Amino acid sequence: MGRSPRAVSFRLQAVGRLARPLIPLCLMLAPAVALSQDSLPQENFDYIGWDAYLGGPESSQYSALDQITKDNVSQLQVAWEYPIGPGQPPQFNPIVANGMMYVLRGDGKIAALDPATGREIWQSETTGRIGVRGINYWQSKDGSDRRLVFLNDGLLRAIDARTGKYIEGFSVDLRDALPEGSVVPPRPLMTNNPGRIFEDTIIISLPAGAYDYPSSPADIQAYDIRTGELKWVFHVVPRIGEFGSETWPEKDREKFGGVHNWSESTLDPELGIIYIPTGTARYDFYGGNREGDNLFANSLIAIDARTGERIWHFQTVHHDLWDFDLPVAPKLMTITKDGKKIPIVAQASKTGFLYVFDRRTGEPVWPIEEVPVPPSDVPGEHASPTQPIPTWPQPFARQRFTEEDINPYLPAEDQEKLRQLLRESRNEGPFTPPSLRGTISMPGHNGGANWGNVAVDPARQRLYVVSREIPLLIKLNELPNEEAAARAKERMPNAQDDTYPYTSPVNFLLQSNGMVAMKPPFSFLTAYDMNTGNILWRIPNGTISTLEAQGVEDVGAQASRGGPVATASGLLFVGTATDRTFRARDADTGEVLWEYKLDAATEGVPAVYEVDGRQFVTIPVGGVGHFANGLGLGEPGPSRYVTFALPGGGPQ
Repeated sequence: MGRSPRAVSFRLQAVGRLARPLIPLCLMLAPAVALSQDSLPQENFDYIGWDAYLGGPESSQYSALDQITKDNVSQLQVAWEYPIGPGQPPQFNPIVANGMMYVLRGDGKIAALDPATGREIWQSETTGRIGVRGINYWQSKDGSDRRLVFLNDGLLRAIDARTGKYIEGFSVDLRDALPEGSVVPPRPLMTNNPGRIFEDTIIISLPAGAYDYPSSPADIQAYDIRTGELKWVFHVVPRIGEFGSETWPEKDREKFGGVHNWSESTLDPELGIIYIPTGTARYDFYGGNREGDNLFANSLIAIDARTGERIWHFQTVHHDLWDFDLPVAPKLMTITKDGKKIPIVAQASKTGFLYVFDRRTGEPVWPIEEVPVPPSDVPGEHASPTQPIPTWPQPFARQRFTEEDINPYLPAEDQEKLRQLLRESRNEGPFTPPSLRGTISMPGHNGGANWGNVAVDPARQRLYVVSREIPLLIKLNELPNEEAAARAKERMPNAQDDTYPYTSPVNFLLQSNGMVAMKPPFSFLTAYDMNTGNILWRIPNGTISTLEAQGVEDVGAQASRGGPVATASGLLFVGTATDRTFRARDADTGEVLWEYKLDAATEGVPAVYEVDGRQFVTIPVGGVGHFANGLGLGEPGPSRYVTFALPGGGPQ
């Protein structure tokens, strides 16, 4: 069932090896909701408030507030702090609405604060876990009904935004909408993706039900915000007969899962489109049981927010074997290319590629070519012979790891072991398939971009992305004996007589001193001019405190999650974990204009807002930081939200 390699510059449909014709554009759009290429959206987004995750439904991580400028940012000082107590270190992006700021405490309760002073107004009566990255605010047109809507122990729940009390009768178990015959987990499904609200509808994506071969599909579901009634479902693993069905085997269809929008999503309220980036089909590193391209895994899907109908899609990885899901919200703006205005959606990836489309039609702004990639040597595997590679813009992350790239700050013994590992492993580029002898994956599935890592400046047509440089080893292991293999085959969808499941431990190649295997910079902050696709500048993003103490600077932070936020005055606010520093940078050059040393990591997205004419910036602070436990950074300080403002409330 193979495919012959080919290079095409425009292919929205990733129709699988089982039947893979090149589809003309007229069939790539759902006719009922296809949009005119002549109509330009007005983009009347509210860039002043911060009443939704990442600032607004458009996920811009941008504020039009300009009281804090390049000239006065050096005067920023702490305006207030709010301690959240022990528990989960905060990653939560605060929202400001209804005259209150809403944050998540360490004990899992939501707190309402006075956004000007940090004074606590109330704590919610909620019990159980709440998604740690964000929540949704909604109010009726007359303002009489105001709600915070979120996942709570896997149930879709709501509280009164004025009191923190549960909305009676509003509780939805998302498992109820799973297709009949699905692998339904015993506990409610939970994700940290807060979803998006469109009009009176909340659109939420299920997480994958299990990290295994059989799992539930992570369908995208829409519910009435008042009643909890299910409005529509988009099947991320198409049912037999649905569009894309031929990209999966028919056998055991109900057992295939994954394809989860675990990360973030983006809404264009004017066009009525929600843009959903999806994840990997299960199992992440072996797909011999799921031959085909596996739509809609690893895809950017444009969906009609009112009906759930697909408008267009693009698959960035065919038959994923690397866990190269799309981990970050798509970004919207209007650019000018060759004298023509184009409303775009830009999708950053773990591979370091930036995919850019006309967001009305899905047509790539710059050509994307199907490029031959290495074959698999694992029995039963059918790796895709090609992968879609953008011809432009240039990648924002490194995509190779060789002996020349070994971290010089590792002990000599560790460096020698890495050289030996590189000589023994497959290492033929970012799409080298997993293998029994071991495959180097670079960028690995925690490299490139991740949640919260991308901000845009729609006024200047700029895009800013924080990237991580973390190679890893994918080494497939057969189950240890025939009995274990036989038991596993009973669980494995589409198992054949000659097909044995493989598993792979997660190996980030962290070394004895806690550092990654790759030489610095360990992370970058990259700025793109989206009118041309050119990289304006690219700099190391932060440093590591333990190296900084030895006089080694500008290596980039090893742990970089969350941030940045851009402002109309030409500033970028971004925090880092391994140097425990919050910075304001010049958006034109990347130069540090102000920094504030903290006693713990910053791994969330800042919130920028104003109260009575005074501009504030709030950042969550707490914990050691991702990939930072072995670096000897010392015990972190208390978890809290730290808020900054200019003294006196105005320009100085």
